[in-house]
Amino acid sequence: MKNNYLILLFCIFLLNANAQEVSVESIATGLTNPVDIQNAGDSRLFIVEKSGIIKILNDDYSINPINFLNIEPLVFSIGGEQGLLGLAFHPNYSSNGYFFVNYIDLNGNTVISRFSVSSDPNIGDESTEEVILRVEQPYSNHNGGHIEFGLDGYLYIGLGDGGDGGDPQDRAQNGNTFLGKMLRIDVDNGLPYSIPSDNPFIGNSEVLDEIWALGLRNPWKFSFERLTGHLRIADVGQGQNEEVNFVLNGVGGQNYGWRCYEGNSEFNTTGLNCSEGDFTYPIAEYSHTAGRCSITGGFSYYNTEFPALYGLYFFADFCTNEIGSIDDSNELNFSGPFFSGGISTFGLNVDGDIFVATLNDGSSRRNTASIYKIIDAALGVDQYNLNSSIAIFPNPVNDLLHFNISNTDVQISEVRIYDTIGKNILNKTVVGEEENYLDVSSISEGIYQMKIYLTNGNIGNKKIVVR
Repeated sequence: MKNNYLILLFCIFLLNANAQEVSVESIATGLTNPVDIQNAGDSRLFIVEKSGIIKILNDDYSINPINFLNIEPLVFSIGGEQGLLGLAFHPNYSSNGYFFVNYIDLNGNTVISRFSVSSDPNIGDESTEEVILRVEQPYSNHNGGHIEFGLDGYLYIGLGDGGDGGDPQDRAQNGNTFLGKMLRIDVDNGLPYSIPSDNPFIGNSEVLDEIWALGLRNPWKFSFERLTGHLRIADVGQGQNEEVNFVLNGVGGQNYGWRCYEGNSEFNTTGLNCSEGDFTYPIAEYSHTAGRCSITGGFSYYNTEFPALYGLYFFADFCTNEIGSIDDSNELNFSGPFFSGGISTFGLNVDGDIFVATLNDGSSRRNTASIYKIIDAALGVDQYNLNSSIAIFPNPVNDLLHFNISNTDVQISEVRIYDTIGKNILNKTVVGEEENYLDVSSISEGIYQMKIYLTNGNIGNKKIVVR
């Protein structure tokens, strides 16, 4: 019987969210082909560009003028699916300074390497490369590329089936190759790594010990839920279906069915043992309709800034630039499209905000890609850029919150404050410059969402902290 986990997932999620429209807030631009966004346990975001460069986005969303890492001489990035593809910081990065990358080398093969940060926390030491793993790639596409540490401290590596189309050499179902697999290795013991003792195929002569799961076509981004450690894998389809797979924390050994199945649909069973009971099927899938064609996996939202989004898993379609979400009943909802150029990756900061990047602006020019923050469309910051004309201070605030308006064409008409469950707890009608303040002394300490209505019809949004 197909394993869909529907009942189990219904119990896991903490909030039952209905179909929820999301929007995006632009936070940075001037990037070139970003393919990964990571954090190192602090307020910075690290933006991976496929040419071989990693840049730092500071907490004020400015881009550091000096690159964190530049390994362009090592990276082959001409192909559409090749380049520097993944970044993962060691769980103990703050003390050991280790970070790991996944790139395609000049021979077209996958390399997993470890680097160390230099004495400057904003600069990685390019001379410290230690190669952990090399995987030969027979074709230029379906490289996977994402790497991430699980809550268990082990490094997980997503690899595609080796490319071409239809997995012509049946690699995804072949346990004696890393291609079309999820790997799990221990980078803290052994040289260059060791095999975790509870990997699911240890002792099975037909499957390599490093393998955690089989039957993947091209896993373009996977993520571990921050609260539970459960794993979601977005697997790019061939010509019909895009899929999201789910597995409980610590449970390995799944076979996701490719090339026997594409999603829940039979694809090609010729010459393979494609018994239905042997496979784990996706919890959600969508078809190639309305121009959709390639999934980009993301994250589940567990921040409190936008309560209506809590517990939703976000992903995107690269071809339509729509952002999708999956709720606790595994129903899919799409918002957008928002921009051109292809949604290439998602990222998570230390606070749990979700970010999304475009590969470019729809052109081939450099420095045209942007980073956006996912927000609740009903409380959307993108409806008006407050920072361009209104300074709000102090924040955190004890009693009076002031609004300093620098644009003479802007006037506030009303301010509303909402708590973390979306309840409106304070309203104020603002008339004239002399009343551009809000008394919040009656509000309990905590994080709140403030919605600002302007006389010109625009609406802005701001998170405030009351002490």
